Amino acid sequence: MNARIGRLLRARADGTRVPILQSFFKTGPGQYAEGDVFIGVTVPDLRRTCRECADATGDDRLRLLRSPVHEERALALLLMIEAFKRADDAGKRRIYTEYLANTDTINNWDLVDCSAAPIAGAWLADRSRRPLHRLARSASLWERRIAIVATHHFIRKGEVEETFAIADLLLHDDHDLIHKAVGWMLREAGKRDPAAERRFLASRYKTMPRTMLRYAIERFPERERQAYLRGTI
Repeated sequence: MNARIGRLLRARADGTRVPILQSFFKTGPGQYAEGDVFIGVTVPDLRRTCRECADATGDDRLRLLRSPVHEERALALLLMIEAFKRADDAGKRRIYTEYLANTDTINNWDLVDCSAAPIAGAWLADRSRRPLHRLARSASLWERRIAIVATHHFIRKGEVEETFAIADLLLHDDHDLIHKAVGWMLREAGKRDPAAERRFLASRYKTMPRTMLRYAIERFPERERQAYLRGTI
């Protein structure tokens, strides 16, 4: 890893934040991020470091992405996003390929949520969506979350159907983090096309996980929201 990047991160680390982060990101025994290591760098400081290290190489980014330290992996993803924006088509393909080759290190919801849309979603916007369908069927929780969150890029461009297609694949997933992510993307799709979201929910809302439904209908009028929750729509 570039020595300057390491120095900047350590200078901005605050050990007093570590216990809070370990609790918030579920790093305890048996939890979904068991054993993850934090040093206490805030998101604003990570973004500041990203701006200051815009000249980081691809090797720098990959070394950071493979680090045991959570904030170093987060910084790697921020650097990848910025490099992706600047890259030509060949460069974008290389970053996307590296991203999917390292999903085992993109292993918490914050890492997925900051990167899936601007890298995977952006690359696949005008291409086959089969890679997202493959990820949605993965045994990896994080790959499944990447699949649905990547569709946020399409939603922002006005396309909602792929979100519904991936949501269908994940409708009966057994993990709460997938329930939340799918509900969130359904809600975002509904902001673009409320009628399409209601059509999707019509035949599914009674059987989808309760958390997923609550997230999906969060912005509905209160009377309608309660009707969905009671199962009387």
